[in-house]
Amino acid sequence: MMMLRERPIRAVILGAIGATLLLTGAIVTLALLDRTFPPPLEAYQARSVEVRDHVGDLLRAYTVDDGRWRLAVDLADVDPAFLAMLIAYEDRRFHDHAGVDPLALMRAAGQFLANGRIVSGGSTITMQVARLIEPREARSLGAKLRQILRALQIERRLSKDDILALYLTLAPYGGNLEGVRAASLAWFGKEPQRLETGEAALLVALPQLPERRRPDRHHAAAQAARDRVLARMVDAGLMPAAEARRARLLPVPRERRAMPMHAAHVADATIRADPDARFHRLTIRRGVQRNLEQVAREAADRLGARVSVAVMMADARTGAILASVGSPGLADTRRAGWLDMARAVRSPGSTLKPFIYGLAIEQGVVAQETMIADRPANFAGYRPRNFDMAYQGDVSIRTALQLSLNVPAVRLLDAVGPARLASRLRRGGVAPVLPQGEAPGLAVALGGAGVSLHDLVQLYAGLANGGEAVTLSLRPGHAGEPRKQIIAAHAAWHVTDMLAGINPPEGASRRGIAYKTGTSYGYRDAWSIGYDGRHVIGVWVGRADAAPVPGISGYASAAPILFEAFQRSGIPAVMPARAPAGAVRLTRAALPVTLRRFSGSGEAAPPVHATEPAPEIVFPPEGARIERTAGPAGPVPLVLTLQGGRAPFRWLANGRPLPGISRNRMRQWQPDGQGYATLTVIDATGRAARVRILVE
Repeated sequence: MMMLRERPIRAVILGAIGATLLLTGAIVTLALLDRTFPPPLEAYQARSVEVRDHVGDLLRAYTVDDGRWRLAVDLADVDPAFLAMLIAYEDRRFHDHAGVDPLALMRAAGQFLANGRIVSGGSTITMQVARLIEPREARSLGAKLRQILRALQIERRLSKDDILALYLTLAPYGGNLEGVRAASLAWFGKEPQRLETGEAALLVALPQLPERRRPDRHHAAAQAARDRVLARMVDAGLMPAAEARRARLLPVPRERRAMPMHAAHVADATIRADPDARFHRLTIRRGVQRNLEQVAREAADRLGARVSVAVMMADARTGAILASVGSPGLADTRRAGWLDMARAVRSPGSTLKPFIYGLAIEQGVVAQETMIADRPANFAGYRPRNFDMAYQGDVSIRTALQLSLNVPAVRLLDAVGPARLASRLRRGGVAPVLPQGEAPGLAVALGGAGVSLHDLVQLYAGLANGGEAVTLSLRPGHAGEPRKQIIAAHAAWHVTDMLAGINPPEGASRRGIAYKTGTSYGYRDAWSIGYDGRHVIGVWVGRADAAPVPGISGYASAAPILFEAFQRSGIPAVMPARAPAGAVRLTRAALPVTLRRFSGSGEAAPPVHATEPAPEIVFPPEGARIERTAGPAGPVPLVLTLQGGRAPFRWLANGRPLPGISRNRMRQWQPDGQGYATLTVIDATGRAARVRILVE
């Protein structure tokens, strides 16, 4: 009896051992197969390259190599109501199963036996991901088994959120659209962050039969599919019937929208600079960019079939480029829209004149109310003429700049020196393009050098920033190079004050904008650059092939676009900065005798030649740091000393004349306070010397 009892026990033990070994072998075999034949997840890692604005909004996306729109999906950026509807409709036990839903498979098998064909596949979302990464030609039991095995593998490798994000990235939505973001942008023109109930239902329905339910080709089928999703939600108790009825009233789109293509030229350049990156963040503001693109398109339509328009806007304090429009349209072949005219080097016309005037004021050569001759002049054979071929006679510096008179500008450039102007422009990060082997000449005042719209906006940002150079950038947080002074702060204020007095174009409000226009030789380029207390906008008008456009001018063609761009940018106007210490506009009567009239070269009458050497400030020297000392009656005045020059002498501190005229080469000056100060002395012949010091 004992032997008979031991045999069953032994058999049970041996059976259990055998079953364990068999199960272990099966597990090991499956593990080996899993490692040997992993799901091809890496093959579908390609995503559309995206260029985004300063807060992450999409500016432009690019298709993957096979021409499909496949935008990466972050579940945090998808409407939670859509996600809940998708799971309820496609795989309600998604978060509970391990990739395969046995109940759904049993239901599908029963439908197959009852109907003799596959009615529903019983696929989970994970199984659908398996089908998407390994597309099949036809539905079959073998294909279904493969999906099941792949789903189990995928669940071992990815979290539920990762699987759902992968599905929402690869799911087909008709044509070359893949993923919920591409579908939402194409059908609704928006990201899937906040979807209407009807929109969410349509996006749930489309991946099942994406080609047969394309709204642009099979509108009725798309609407019926959407309504079935809504009905299912009501039947499942997940949606009130009233909400479903309201959702059915929402029209299904009949046309597919174009993908966002804002700042197209900038986006292309960004991709070329860093082709390996998938995401690019720029300083561009999408709303501003969109508005200025519309302004450029409308302006180009008004100006002519072959006329192009470029617009750029920047923050003068940070250097951030807020919008850059290189042409009215990338695909506009009539205007060579593929060329980025915001970066094209062209003749700037009169747009560099403010920097000539700024240098002249900085050096104490002129003030705003100094009189200057606008008459025919000869500068060693160079005879500039005004745009209208007429002359105004004697005018103030303020009027000469506001009327953009050519002869006075050349007179001042001759006085301050073309090389000095070029040096200051380079200090502002801009190197004007000159004919090979030539040095800067007087023609630079009238556009005889090449610059781009980007260059001009950068230079004018320095004016708006108190004369301090700003490096424009498209990269958020870009610190740029250490800032340098293009012109002194008081000179920048005077230039701004004069430019702000120019009348706006007809029909435009003043808006507190300081601006300058320019027209290049032969009517090839029309410019207008303006700024308020913080923002700079530049406009270029012309033909991309540099052919003449009869009748265009900076004031008539570009300035109206400038004021419209400020108005429609969506950014509130900022008041100009207050005048710095010592910057004050004096009447002509209050000016020193030597500043009441400018007499430079090029005059019809021969200039007066001084026999003495030019004046030179010997104390304090350039760049000196002066510590103020206190006496019994308060701070001790600083003694200014010069040598050379012809008496009498007129001294200016930060552009403001000191009281009285001195015949001595020494005088006292009481600084207003601490900080940088510019001291200028002018002798009887109009020659000047200047130093910049720091009072501590």
